[in-house]
Amino acid sequence: QVQLIESGGGLVQAGGSLRLSCAPSGRTYTTYVFGWFRQAPGKEREFVAAVRWSAGNTYYADSVKGRFTISRDNARNTVYLQMNSLKSEDTAVYYCAAARAAYITTNLLNYDYWGQGTQVTVSS
Repeated sequence: QVQLIESGGGLVQAGGSLRLSCAPSGRTYTTYVFGWFRQAPGKEREFVAAVRWSAGNTYYADSVKGRFTISRDNARNTVYLQMNSLKSEDTAVYYCAAARAAYITTNLLNYDYWGQGTQVTVSS
């Protein structure tokens, strides 16, 4: 069983920045893809960004491209989501997820493990 511990959410003004962290428990995850998803009230959960642990390649939703950066730190065994130039429409619960996949996937059904979620609120 993989546990994903998220942190870093909070309240920020529009234009500000936040960094989310996701720490998978225990083992190494060289064959995994890690993704961030978000869910706003009354909306479906949507893909935000993903990174392949082994190669470090990334993929972003168009809505966050150029503003958000996903990365992984091998030494700290942690995945980050740096969010800059935040907008009110970025307000949502953000979830870290892990997929046992060889390639990046944006389909939430392909992710095997999920964190508990962290609230991000952007005030305008």
